[in-house]
Amino acid sequence: MHFAMLYTNRDSILIKMRPLTEEETRLFFEKLAKYIGENIKVLIDRPDGPFCFRLHKERIYYVSEEIMKKAGNISRDNLVCLGTCLGKFTKTKKFRLHITALDYLAPYAQAKMWLKPTAEQQFLYGHNVMKSGLGRISENTQKYSGVVVYSMNDIPLGFGTAAKSTTECRHTDPGTIVCFHQADIGEYIRSEDTLT
Repeated sequence: MHFAMLYTNRDSILIKMRPLTEEETRLFFEKLAKYIGENIKVLIDRPDGPFCFRLHKERIYYVSEEIMKKAGNISRDNLVCLGTCLGKFTKTKKFRLHITALDYLAPYAQAKMWLKPTAEQQFLYGHNVMKSGLGRISENTQKYSGVVVYSMNDIPLGFGTAAKSTTECRHTDPGTIVCFHQADIGEYIRSEDTLT
């Protein structure tokens, strides 16, 4: 869902959404490529029109160019944000994806893990995935690659980093961590006040 939020307080800070710098684009695309590889092109050149990335208050927003043009009719001091927040830069200038990016990562994910029903709740509470909770894993998943985590019913639950490769997962004991948790849909409830 893409939207423009209006803010009616006249004392608001002047909003400055801008295109990403070369360095910001590099860091952002490196993080996206960890999960979706070359499919970044699909996010930009979509059949429903071209989309772009904009930076505002260290957060990257994904928005259609058509909406960007329409937002030009709204005064800057009334515009709070535009589009979907995909993540933010930390103070050390590392990029961290937010759970709001899941809808855009899941369809193009290169590496996937499916959790057994007994492990879903633990993952949704922010815990890492153990081998005992792993239902299946996509072939050729590399160690430390980005993975999208699904339920056995193919519902995207979140994403993380593979702690073991596909072959290592087959031969490891049940108490071993196979995926480091990064974000899950439970954050919509746990962090609803701070999630942007």
